[in-house]
Amino acid sequence: MGDPESAASAAGASPRERSAVPANSVATGDADTGAPLLLPIDQIHPYERDPRHAPNIEYQRIKASIRADGLGQPLVVTQRPGAADYVVHAGGNTRLRILKELFAETGESRFGSVACFTRAWTCEADVLLAHLKENDLRGVLTFLDKALAVADAKGLLEAELGEADLSQRCLLKHLAERGYGLSQTLTSQLFYAVERLLPMLPRALQAGLGRPQVARMRALDRAAGALWLERGVDGEEEYDVVFEGLCARYDGPDWDIAIFRRALEGEIAERADVNIHAVSLELDARLAGRAVTDLDPAWCPEPDVTEDEALAVEANANELTATAQAARLDTSDEDPQHRALRREESAGSAPQPPETSPEVGFEGPLGKLSPPARSDVKSLRARLWTLATRLAQRHGLGDLIEALPSTGLGYVLRDVPDPALVEQLEEDALAQISMVWWTLAACAEVTVAPLDGLLPTLPDESVLKRALVEQDAGLLFASVWTLDPGHMGYRLWRRLDDRDWDDLLGLMDTYRTLHRTAADAGHTLWSSGA
Repeated sequence: MGDPESAASAAGASPRERSAVPANSVATGDADTGAPLLLPIDQIHPYERDPRHAPNIEYQRIKASIRADGLGQPLVVTQRPGAADYVVHAGGNTRLRILKELFAETGESRFGSVACFTRAWTCEADVLLAHLKENDLRGVLTFLDKALAVADAKGLLEAELGEADLSQRCLLKHLAERGYGLSQTLTSQLFYAVERLLPMLPRALQAGLGRPQVARMRALDRAAGALWLERGVDGEEEYDVVFEGLCARYDGPDWDIAIFRRALEGEIAERADVNIHAVSLELDARLAGRAVTDLDPAWCPEPDVTEDEALAVEANANELTATAQAARLDTSDEDPQHRALRREESAGSAPQPPETSPEVGFEGPLGKLSPPARSDVKSLRARLWTLATRLAQRHGLGDLIEALPSTGLGYVLRDVPDPALVEQLEEDALAQISMVWWTLAACAEVTVAPLDGLLPTLPDESVLKRALVEQDAGLLFASVWTLDPGHMGYRLWRRLDDRDWDDLLGLMDTYRTLHRTAADAGHTLWSSGA
């Protein structure tokens, strides 16, 4: 669908210059010599393998120009062996389509025939490359269009040469011989987009995901896959399943690799039973080509529990079980943390964590979730940030979480949810996301924290920041759906899967523990360095 007419007009060519070869002039001479011929438009067909798939945004302007002044320059066409009709050889599909539309609309003879230059047929690959070069020259192809065209050219060359699978090196050699040069790096990125990403991210690629984003995605994929295998998380096939699932979840015209990366980090962290920040740091190192050194222990995986600690944990679990049984609660299928929660409900007060032993961990359906062995403020902040990030990522809010390792509750919400969600989601889904946001906001204390400690952490364009500065509760309520608290049970608690439920309970429990720990140590959480 390439069109030199667009380039000529954009360069300021006059109607006279664009009509140097009138569309209704009768050309003479032998077609093989390159002399223009006048051909009926019903004998010319668009090239079926045209690399350009996106609509031409200049279509209506070009149509108006051709309607007023005729075609600016002849089409270039060719004939397949044995065919009576012609196909466009290099660009011009848009102009041919417009001529056919104008002839159908007006019946004017000046649109019924078109001056053409002919080119001798060589092979299918050459015609495709001619279209690819012409579109490349004008910069109208999306990255996906170019990737699909190069992949198509590879298939045509393999058929022409009788090769089962051309190596990338051989492909580049043959393309260069035909006047189309590509670098090794760009070619790898093009085939990664077609073979790896297109089945998983069709909407994002079709919306214009470009080379920089594809290059970053490829590097992230390789680094995360290597980390997955080295951590012993699972096999390569399991990684591909997770990677594909996350791509499908976040695929869309507003694709954001940062959101995708945080979700991928969360999956690796959960399955490897390590802190998500440690995963993030290791990925950063791998992407930068350096080793991971000197990680802050507050963000790293917890050490193995000693035998004495394990005995203390077992004793604590037995105590909780006995309390639950005394309260006549059925705890046969529950883990110790859930039993502790039920104990709180029946006894009216929360169970106190052991003085010297770690809190009880439990085995969930998707992996072990273990509260931190240490109970210092820094560790608990890190724990809150990890839980909040995981919960947010699974509800499309991952980009709103900002780590605060040295102040507050370990994290903060940068802003309110994307207002586009109102139009995109059904009521139940929107309600669940809204209540998750409010829960995260409560555990980060965004509406009660001292403003001088909170505001510097929020971006200037944040709606949340504006609502806090102006003390405008109405603005906040208008930006985040605020449901009656009575909806919390059936629209949030009942709908959360086991993994989200565990993280929600862990988030609230860690919030309480952090405040108690800070109070015992005489710390003020929102003061710098506490």
